[in-house]
Amino acid sequence: MSLISAQIARELAVREEQVQATIKLLDEGNTVPFIARYRKEVTGGLDDTQLRELEERLSYLRELEDRKQTILAAIEEQGKLSDDLRALILDCDTKARLEDLYLPFKKRRKTKADIAREAGLEELVDKLIKNPGAEAAAVAEAFKTEGFEDSKKVLEGARAILIDRFALDADLVGEVREQMYRTGSMGASVVKGKETEGAKFKDYFEFNEPFKSLPSHRILALLRGENEGVLSLNLDAGDDSIYEGMIAQRFELDTHTSSWLAEAVRWGWRTKLYVSSGLDVRMRLKEKAEEGALDIFATNLRDVLLAAPAGQCATIGLDPGFRNGVKVAVVDQTGKPLATTIVYPHQPQNRWQDAVQELANLCATHSVELMAIGNGTASRETEKLAGEVADLIKTAGGKRPTPVVVSESGASVYSASELAAAEFPDMDVSLRGAVSIARRLQDPLAELVKIDPKAIGVGQYQHDVNQFALAKTLDGVVEDAVNAVGVNLNTASAPLLSRVAGVTSTLAQNIVSYRDENGGFNSRKELNKVPRLGPKAFEQCAGFLRINGGKDPLDASAVHPEAYPVVRRIAEKTGLEVAGLIGNTAVLSKLQPAEFADERFGVPTISDIIAELDKPGRDPRPEFKTASFKEGVEKISDLKPGMILEGTVTNVAAFGAFVDVGVHQDGLVHVSAMSDKFISDPHEVVRSGQVVKVKVMEVDVERKRIGLSLRLNDEPGAAAPKKKPQTSAPKRSEKRQPAAAGSMAEALRRAGLK
Repeated sequence: MSLISAQIARELAVREEQVQATIKLLDEGNTVPFIARYRKEVTGGLDDTQLRELEERLSYLRELEDRKQTILAAIEEQGKLSDDLRALILDCDTKARLEDLYLPFKKRRKTKADIAREAGLEELVDKLIKNPGAEAAAVAEAFKTEGFEDSKKVLEGARAILIDRFALDADLVGEVREQMYRTGSMGASVVKGKETEGAKFKDYFEFNEPFKSLPSHRILALLRGENEGVLSLNLDAGDDSIYEGMIAQRFELDTHTSSWLAEAVRWGWRTKLYVSSGLDVRMRLKEKAEEGALDIFATNLRDVLLAAPAGQCATIGLDPGFRNGVKVAVVDQTGKPLATTIVYPHQPQNRWQDAVQELANLCATHSVELMAIGNGTASRETEKLAGEVADLIKTAGGKRPTPVVVSESGASVYSASELAAAEFPDMDVSLRGAVSIARRLQDPLAELVKIDPKAIGVGQYQHDVNQFALAKTLDGVVEDAVNAVGVNLNTASAPLLSRVAGVTSTLAQNIVSYRDENGGFNSRKELNKVPRLGPKAFEQCAGFLRINGGKDPLDASAVHPEAYPVVRRIAEKTGLEVAGLIGNTAVLSKLQPAEFADERFGVPTISDIIAELDKPGRDPRPEFKTASFKEGVEKISDLKPGMILEGTVTNVAAFGAFVDVGVHQDGLVHVSAMSDKFISDPHEVVRSGQVVKVKVMEVDVERKRIGLSLRLNDEPGAAAPKKKPQTSAPKRSEKRQPAAAGSMAEALRRAGLK
């Protein structure tokens, strides 16, 4: 364990004691959110990101240790385990190096080299190495035997033995592999006849870039192009003579004197080591790409989950569509559906005024404050419809509901899920999506936890990466986001509760069942009455569950029940009741955390407690803000270079950010156009869901590509840094149906607003 903790400490640049303490907490069954929030003294203040990385490396290194023991036992069973080999195996710090060492001892099918050895040709190999000036064919004559009847076959057998030595030498294999990765490059060309079909990969039809500088998105794009039969990939190792020299030097082979040895080395490099190293490089590149893609996906998902909630407002959700109509759902302040319908304002029905009337009536009847519009097909047309409805209500003297375009990614997945069926058993599948769209505007986090994170649509080549690793990474992000915000114990759904630290799906359902039977929780202590929720689960989850208006005002805060005695001491010291202490900035700002610290609760925790008392249950999410799309800009052909538009960041990739400016096709702000200073990671500047102002730099209608800049003083057409190839953003519908003409006064009268 000490070796593992020491290695992790070096990698994370923290003290080994911090790592050891954290490993102990993890092994005791504590969750990352709980450790990050409530065990800062123990871990030395490691945050959730560091803890996730520590947990991942701990798992890898423990698997590595288990594999070492398995390999040691296997080699020892063969009677071939020397002290030197044991030391080399125990010293391995990667799985690749470990498998290199084990390769000579693996059980394998009989090879040409094995057959040659059985025929006694090993001695010939040694002779040819010791006497490079000898005529190989003449020396081979003395080794002719059954199966090797002439000198040519004898020399082929000897060559197989020598190449086998190359391939089983762990140090040589490792050195060649590293050399190839350091100096090699990936080449790509279009498969003949696939030029038109594979146009989306056009940037890679003639492509070459060193392995070391290939970013994750290009690696995944190249591999996808190959899988789709559009691209032919070539791994260029570089100068063959370098590798041949490495092999000759390793085995002390005089290839200058012996043409047979020189040919054997060339053959060994091209047929064995190049192939094995190439496979390893491909695997390493894919792992690198997946790691980068997972990092981007995790960051984007975190941003989406922690997007600003609109709050508890009556909301109407509009799931746009042309032929099948716009699905409509009104939900109250808590997200409970009040009414549903379908209107047909667009082609082919074109019942625009009927839709305006019905929507205005629904908004007036239920005092709707927000109109959530899905951003898919017919989004801009439906946004225009919502705007007309909102203006109609305002003109009639009502409060104008605010139309907001909302990402509908995953809404259809949720609509058809078992969860949605259980939640709305009597509601049509198509209408459930409208409910989800309305709710995700009210509280993105509470609604999006019901959807598989992979379906939320903020990833980069998400179907090309390891799905187990993807699920594990995203589950961690969701868990951290939910616990960072906290959950209302008396209103949260089972899916949301199941993301709270220490709460399983079964416990979440038991909490909801208890709530249904007993009318809600009055205190956190009451959680102990929930079936199967034991002391450990209570310890992990209690601090993240909130009860507003309960018996104890602290139950509405992030203060953990185990720390309530600390708050009582603080209250006694100040001469106030706990209720009088909460929110009392004048008193709390004067407190010295060290004065209340003890053996169990140190200064970091006391500081957190005081901060929480000052602003109990504070929401870490930003203030709600929406983008206003420019009137008259509804399709890509409406865009002109030089336009300054407002938009919403929909996705952040390694090379830049995609921004929705309301034309059904996201534009790209390349990383080089994000700031006047050098930016290595777009996340330094933007996040998913952020509202930004951009300037249109270039428009390619045919390829559906839009170039944008965050630098509003940039001039379209000016020289810009050369951009590396990248794939375009997901396409959206570009169809648009003009509004039907009608009488505003008549609509007002029908809606009962005039």
